[in-house]
Parts: sequence; C-alpha cells; structure tokens
Amino acid sequence: MIILVTIGLSKLSTETCEVLVVDLDGTLLRSDMLFESFWSSFGQDWRAPFLSFFNMSRGRAFLKRHLALASSVDVKTLPYNSKVINYIEEWRRSGGRTALVTASDQILAEKIAREIGLFDEVYGSDGTLNLKGECKAQFLEERFGRKGFHYMGDHAADIPIWRRAAKAITVGASHSLRCEAERACDSIEHIVSERSSTKTYIKALRMHQWLKNVLVLLPMLAAHQFDGPTFFLSLIAFLSFSLMASGIYVVNDLIDLTADRSHPRKQNRPFASGDIPIYQGMWMAAGLFLIGVVLAISVNAAFVLAILGYCLLTTAYSLILKRRIILDIFALTALYSMRIVAGSLAAGITLSVWLLAFSAFFFLALAAVKRQAELADIAMRGELEVNGRGYHVNDLPIVSMIAIAAGYVSVLVMMLYVNSPQVMNLYGLPEALWGVSAVLLFWITQTVMLAHRGEMHDDPVVYAATDRTSLMCLLAIVVFLFWGGLS
Repeated sequence: MIILVTIGLSKLSTETCEVLVVDLDGTLLRSDMLFESFWSSFGQDWRAPFLSFFNMSRGRAFLKRHLALASSVDVKTLPYNSKVINYIEEWRRSGGRTALVTASDQILAEKIAREIGLFDEVYGSDGTLNLKGECKAQFLEERFGRKGFHYMGDHAADIPIWRRAAKAITVGASHSLRCEAERACDSIEHIVSERSSTKTYIKALRMHQWLKNVLVLLPMLAAHQFDGPTFFLSLIAFLSFSLMASGIYVVNDLIDLTADRSHPRKQNRPFASGDIPIYQGMWMAAGLFLIGVVLAISVNAAFVLAILGYCLLTTAYSLILKRRIILDIFALTALYSMRIVAGSLAAGITLSVWLLAFSAFFFLALAAVKRQAELADIAMRGELEVNGRGYHVNDLPIVSMIAIAAGYVSVLVMMLYVNSPQVMNLYGLPEALWGVSAVLLFWITQTVMLAHRGEMHDDPVVYAATDRTSLMCLLAIVVFLFWGGLS
C-alpha cells in the first residue's frame, strides 16, 4: 500500500501499532543538529573546527557529545517541518504513542523534545554509541519488537529500520529513496516536502551585495585609465572578489543561524529557514572560494594577497570583531577600503592620497549607518540590544554622530580634492566636481536621517541600490563627473 501525502494527512490507524518513531535530522527538523551545533560552537569559539577535528578521531558519537556541550543552539527557533508536526499531532489524537529516536546527541534531542512536547520517549546518541542505521534498527527492534512500530525518516541510512518497521514513512525523500523504501517495507507512506528552487540558491549568494565590489573598479575609473588590459584585469578582479564575497556571506549565514532566526527579516534567509541544508551551504562556500582564488591567481600575486587578506579580516569580523563596539565599525570600513586597494593592485594603478582619505571617512560613515539602522530597528521593537553585537539602544545617538561626522568629513575631503593639482590633469572643468560634493552632502544627511527614523534597510548599500532618491543622486554625480571630464 502506497500513500502520497501532499496536502493534509492521510487517515491514521493505530490498531496494529501504537508507536510512531520519528527521526530528527531532515525529518522533524529541516536541518541537521550535527551541523547546527558545529556552526554554533564555531560562532562562539574560533578554535571549534580544530577541536572538532581532534574529537572526531574518538568517534562520531563522541564528536556529537562534544558539540552538544560546546554549542548554544536555540531550539525554539529551529526550522521544524510543519507537515511532520501535524502528522505527529494527529497520531497522538488517535491514541498512539510517539518516540523521538535520533543519531543526534541525547542532550540536544531532549531539549527539542521538551520544546515540541509531542513525544513520550526520547533516545539519541550518548557519546559512545552513534544511534544510526543498523544500530538504530537493532535498538528499535529490541525496544518495540519487530514490526512493532511505524518509522518516519528521510535518509538512505533508514532502510534497515524500515525493513523492521510495520510501516515506513518517508519525508522529503528523492525518487530513488522512495523506491528503496517501498522494497524494504510493504506498507509505506510518503510525505512530500518542497524542494529548494534555483532562486533560493541564488538568494543565498546575495548577488545584490556584489554592488559593493564595484569599488574594485574605482581606481581604474578615478585614474581615467580605460585601456583594454586594465579593464580586463579589473573585471576579473571584480568577478573574483564577488565570488569570494558570496562564499563569505554563506559562511556568515551559517555562523549567524541563531541570531538570524531571532530577527524579523533575516529569519527568512535560506539557511536560517531550512530552505537549503547546511551541508549544501558548506559545499557552496568551498566551491565559491575555489573559483574566486583561481580567478585571483590569473590576475597577479599582489591581488591574491589582497583578497586573502580581505578573507582573513572578514573571518575575524564574523568570529570576533562584530561583537566589539567601535572595532566592528572600523573593520567594516577597512573591508570597504580593501576593495579599492585590491582593485589598484589588480590594475597596477597607484592610489592617490585623496581617494584613500575620502574612502576612509565615507566608508566609516556607511559602517556607522549600518549599525545605526540596526539600533533604530530594535528600538522600535522594544528591545534593548542587538543580538550578537555589543551595542545597546542607548548607544544610538553616539553611533548617529559618528555617521554624520564621518560623512561630512568625507565631503570636505572631496571639496579639497577639487582644488588640488591632480584634478587639473584629469578634468577640463574641475569646478563641476563641486556638484558631486553637494549631492554627497545631501545624500549622507538624508541617509542618516532615514536610518535614525528606522526607515532604512540595515545595509546602506542595498538601500542605496533600491531607493529612488539615492539612484537619482547617483545619476546626478555621474552627470557632474561627465560634464567635468568633457569640458
């Protein structure tokens, strides 16, 4: 008998079997607690990967116990499978008993069971025994008897269990796994889960953030050096930086799983919501890094060092610096500026002091606005501090002052640049650049004001790319630059 569940639940029967055994990873949970606990511990301690590698030599069960103790996963915000929960609730209403039996560690399994409140029994790995596959099958047969339970799972490792079960229930299984399950058990039911679309994976790359990497092209644009080789090297550098940045965003999302799930908007990110499995994110990040490094090597050695330095600073920011007030803002400023430095190294263009000074203050303003927007958002939600950051709501006025002061100084640098000898060699009408300064002054003031009111996205670059007024300001800046260069 084969039943396909797509909407709603089939009529349950507990006449011949009163125990429904449910797996955790990939079944009750749209995630995997091994990876959840690993990334949670990594977010708290940068040594976690090394400690995990050491503990893995003592067995998978020992590693799971170590990560369960080292992590702080918030079980309340985990991405549970609503269809599975509905099935369990219907089963209990029919008078049946339930058991959560998982290869995840017992400590985490008990926390989740208490949170869900739907299980009569809970069994997990104990630090010595890894309750998976044949081992789990033998345990269930001893505990409930052969054909004495229904088993709900999602993995090929569940095949030995389905052979001993009275009924096999697959969750989100592929076609091949369904066929294997049907051969393993006479009575079977399939619960269909939505597959991740290509759009979901593209969303995880955050390609809209590639806009920041246009800064790699800025040295070429500022020097008015548009020859073929320079343009080609700058373009390759842009692609390399963008792929590496996407890989970093994937890693950041994995580290910030708990924090993102507590955020009203970030909870819908692909990894936080469970739309993309964590292990796939790890492969995505590795692939993006690999391609990015290969492209960087094709540019030159100096650019490779620059992009690796960017990755190191980003990692330090994700693990340590983002929790340190002020240091986090300076780190973000450095990350923006490093894109410009990397672009100059790729194109072989010497950076001017003016461009470095302007970028330092302008990006300090953007970094401060980013924190200002976050603080304004949590203030409107009635909270006291940013989750995973070191700021409190009372810091909002100071952060706002940093944003406006740094922004105004960047405009001052631009005004001084207009009167410098370098401008005379690049522009026929340098006075046109005063228009650029005026537009920047307006945009910075408006941006800080909107962030203060909580009306801006928490990333100012994304805001600028989607806000009509910001786009008009960008068009005006391009017109003034073009006017000054043609005159």
